Amino acid sequence: MDTIKLSRYTKALVENYLKVKTKAPPDESGRISVSQTVSFFAIAYERIRNLVEYREAHLMRRAAIERILKRRLALNPEGKGAAENLVRELLWARYFPNESIGLEDVEEIQKLIDTSLTIKTKAQEEASQSKRSYIGEFIIQLLTCEIEEYLSPEEAQKSSLFVFFIFQVLKEKMKVDNISEQEKDSAFYVAVEQAYSKSDLPYLRHHIYLLAHEPLSRTTHEHILSVVSHVVEYFEEVDSIIKNKYSERMRKFVSRQIAPFHILFEVLRRRGKETLQVLENKEYLEKDVDFFCQQKYSQTQSRFQALAFKAILYILLTKVIFAFIIEYPVSIYLYGETDYSSLAINSLFPPVLMFLIVTFTRTPNANNTKRIFNRIVDLIDADKSFETTVSYRFKGKPKKQSVLVFSFTILYLALFFFTFGAVHRVLKLLGYHFASEIIFVFFVSLVSFFGYRIRQTAKEYQLQEKETFFRPFIDLFSVPILATGKFLSRGLSKINIFTVVFDFIFEAPFKLVIEVVEEWISFVRAKRDDIV
Repeated sequence: MDTIKLSRYTKALVENYLKVKTKAPPDESGRISVSQTVSFFAIAYERIRNLVEYREAHLMRRAAIERILKRRLALNPEGKGAAENLVRELLWARYFPNESIGLEDVEEIQKLIDTSLTIKTKAQEEASQSKRSYIGEFIIQLLTCEIEEYLSPEEAQKSSLFVFFIFQVLKEKMKVDNISEQEKDSAFYVAVEQAYSKSDLPYLRHHIYLLAHEPLSRTTHEHILSVVSHVVEYFEEVDSIIKNKYSERMRKFVSRQIAPFHILFEVLRRRGKETLQVLENKEYLEKDVDFFCQQKYSQTQSRFQALAFKAILYILLTKVIFAFIIEYPVSIYLYGETDYSSLAINSLFPPVLMFLIVTFTRTPNANNTKRIFNRIVDLIDADKSFETTVSYRFKGKPKKQSVLVFSFTILYLALFFFTFGAVHRVLKLLGYHFASEIIFVFFVSLVSFFGYRIRQTAKEYQLQEKETFFRPFIDLFSVPILATGKFLSRGLSKINIFTVVFDFIFEAPFKLVIEVVEEWISFVRAKRDDIV
């Protein structure tokens, strides 16, 4: 029998994973239950609401907690009773199963809210006017992350174990010259969080803050008084780690290595106590890797198609309608007419382009599965040669830009103008006027960017392959369009009028109606029980 001697990191991962306990259910007398009728409408609302804000699925729950809490605190700045209202809204929308949260949980969350608001108030009193908004945003993000992880501790602990394992196994494979080991490790941790967990800014802030400080839930009154004057300093230190200029290059490196980790962790999830037996036996492990890879390839294809559909809806709901509202009156005002052919092309081209992106994206093959198996053996084997062999090296603090780099920058700008100049010429031949051209470029850039991001999900289980011969030539002309799409997506996300409509005009009265309806249902139920 061909056996594998496991590394200490692998044994520690399995041992600690098996120690993770599920959250104990609340006492029957203290369970919080909400009406099924109310939940139907709340779930429908959340589904629609999430369409107008493009986020990774696993980040939606935290975002919902933040959205609900901000609305509640806007009406109730002291946060009295905010925890129970928050929990009920989360149960309405089935972000957590009905009756899975109890009154004891509400008490803990209320303490956390009270502590956070106390820190926020005292820190803002001592801070300059320009930093008060920053403090408020940061603390609310820490608060919502901690609430989410308190309510789902099993998921949080397992994710933390996986991130730490990846960090330990890969950190020596990348060398960055001319920076300290501490700075390199901090930047690499951020890269692992981004590549594996797909953490957004609030979660990055939360997890990095916890590396050096106590969580908000453990902050005593005495500790609050001692730290409030340093809050801005602590927060800016966290943000400086997140914004480290090396993290992005590290993230790309980790992303190319992440596929075998996903499959390894799936073996651990599915085999549980049998994991060590499977990992120590090459034959068993190879069968599991092949089986789970095939499952993941199939799931990824379905997820990829669903994300593509959602991206089209997101662009239609938040960007295309907004663009048409501008294009029609501008065309009438500037040109005295509207070119309906350009309107038709601008309407049809985004979904067609996304369809083509989906069609030409392929799932990994058997060779990829074999590479994943061999890499997993390298990851878990006690032999340290894989972990200590440097795969990627770059200079941390390069000298001033050379003439060559300057020349490449000028060449890139020239290519940028050439690409959009070519698009302009083609559109002119089709009879587009300038306003319609802007809308077309707007659509193409956004769809290309979202398509590119979604394609990355299809490559989630694909171990790095060598670039094709034509890849650099494709990049020459696609990068300017993708860069424009990224800029537009980030910029316009700040003026998403649909989120404003939902959050500030529709959500508050809608949730109030739901609350009244649930109270009425509870009242009728109580009267019915009295009769019995």
